[in-house]
Amino acid sequence: MHRPFKQEFSQTAPASFIKRLMAMIYDSLLIVALWMVIGAISVALNDGEAISIETSPASAVALFNSALFCATFLFFGFFWTRNGQTLGMLAWRLRVQTLAGGRMSWSQALVRFLLAIPSLGLFGIGFLWMLVTDERLCLHDRWSGTCMVQLPKPEKKKKDKAKG
Repeated sequence: MHRPFKQEFSQTAPASFIKRLMAMIYDSLLIVALWMVIGAISVALNDGEAISIETSPASAVALFNSALFCATFLFFGFFWTRNGQTLGMLAWRLRVQTLAGGRMSWSQALVRFLLAIPSLGLFGIGFLWMLVTDERLCLHDRWSGTCMVQLPKPEKKKKDKAKG
């Protein structure tokens, strides 16, 4: 099912590697801040003790890591399914969308998120893949049926020079 965006653009182009990288840097700063909040909450719930592999039970460490993982997915999933843009993507005028040009579903967001981890983790090979293909799709784009596009610059509104 094609769920259109509120704002449609007649001309979009595949996002460049550099702009994707810059948006990832912006978003990683937000993710680190989110993780710090989750870490502070976990310390407060753990009587002022930080959760660590050496001193905490394995179940507490697993729960903490799961919370970080789920919060990270919910961050990306919320923005991707809502308007196709995280805050970093908004700053660089990028949007992730289905190949048909609509909003992605939560299942597509999950596939994209899960496959972006090895795309980045394996020396970035999944991201570098876009440099050798004509479609300019990363591996996780291809596998999730999504693409990232560069949105056009907003048109400047002309001020009415006529005095009335």
